[in-house]
This record gives sequence, C-alpha cells and structure tokens, in this order.
Amino acid sequence: MLISESLTQETLAHALMELANRDSDFAHVLETLGSPPIWERKAGFPTLVRIILEQQVSLASARAVYERLCAMVVTLTPENFLTLDDVQLKAIGLSRQKTVYTRALANAIVNGELDLAKLETMDETIIRTELKRIKGIGDWTVDIYLLMALQRPDVFPKGDLALAIALQKLKKLSVRPTPEQLETIADNWRPWRAIAARILWHYYLNNPNRKGFEKSSPSET
Repeated sequence: MLISESLTQETLAHALMELANRDSDFAHVLETLGSPPIWERKAGFPTLVRIILEQQVSLASARAVYERLCAMVVTLTPENFLTLDDVQLKAIGLSRQKTVYTRALANAIVNGELDLAKLETMDETIIRTELKRIKGIGDWTVDIYLLMALQRPDVFPKGDLALAIALQKLKKLSVRPTPEQLETIADNWRPWRAIAARILWHYYLNNPNRKGFEKSSPSET
C-alpha cells in the first residue's frame, strides 16, 4: 500500500485483523463491539472548517455551529464564506479566534496559496507543512484531516484527548498518557495507526462511564 493511498473497507478489515492479532485488548474491543466505523469525511474546505470548529469544544457543539454555518451559506465555498462579516459569524456561534482561523483558511485558498485538491495525493509531510502554514491549523487538525478526509492508514492524532482517555481505560493505566507517550505507544501499531485510533474511539464512544470525550483537542495557534 503506497503512502498516498486511501483506506478502503478491504484494507480496513485486513488492518483490524492484524491489530487484533497484535493486541489482545484490541481483539476484545472488536469481539465485543464489532468493527469501528470508517468515519469518512469528504476532502475539501468544508471539512477543514468543521475540524477547526471542533478544536477544544464538544463535538456536539461544533456540529451545531457547522450546521448553522451551512444553513447560512448554502454552498460552503471559501468565496461564499468570505462574504460573511464578524457579526454574522458571531451569531452563528464562531468565536473571535475561530473566525480568524477560518478566514485565514478561506483567504489562503482564494489567493492561491493553498490548493487542497493537489494536496490529496501528496506525501504526508508535504500536506502537514502546507496546512500548518495557515494560522490556527496545527498537528491535531492535520491529523484528523489526514485520517478522516484523506483516509491515510498510518496517522495518529497524539494530541486527541479522546484517544488518551480511551487508552488509559482500555489498558488500565494509572494516569492518562501524555501526547508524547501516546505517540510512543502508537509506534507499535504501525503501519495501521489510523485504524488503531478508530478502535480506541469506537471503544470510548461505547463506554457508558466516559467523561470528557466530547472535548476534542488542545488549542492550535
């Protein structure tokens, strides 16, 4: 599988089997809960906007803001987004900070500084470098875009709070792992780290005692 190839249902099934063979806790999750969703999002500006909205807030809250935005801008393109002023964006629910971030993204695309379509088949390092040039886009946002929109198989959002909580519960760790510790642990799941992340999210979402999962990521400035 080439680095630029996207995950498919076939490769997902293969990866789940391989990870279950490597990790008995993963095997138990899959046996108990079944396979995780592939969680696919369409690549492009709207998805990147949505991921920015998910930074540091609950997924439900971000979804509500995104839906209000889509209702106001029937076709969510960078050009149409830039027609909205601060008052309109605040009424939708965008914070001042996220107004700055989403405008920076839209302007970069309109000005030709960022071509999301060209990025789709590029190496992860290039994608990460290009996206992180935009104010407000950090590693977590890039990781989620790579994982869900571009369906890259070996991406792991080490800054994702949900993954840290899920891993702590699943492995019965006394303390929540730091992003650096998560990254080290995730090395054991190469070249299927994005599938390992899906297993952990699947486990967490189905854990009735979960607390804090609806928070997404640290702030990215």
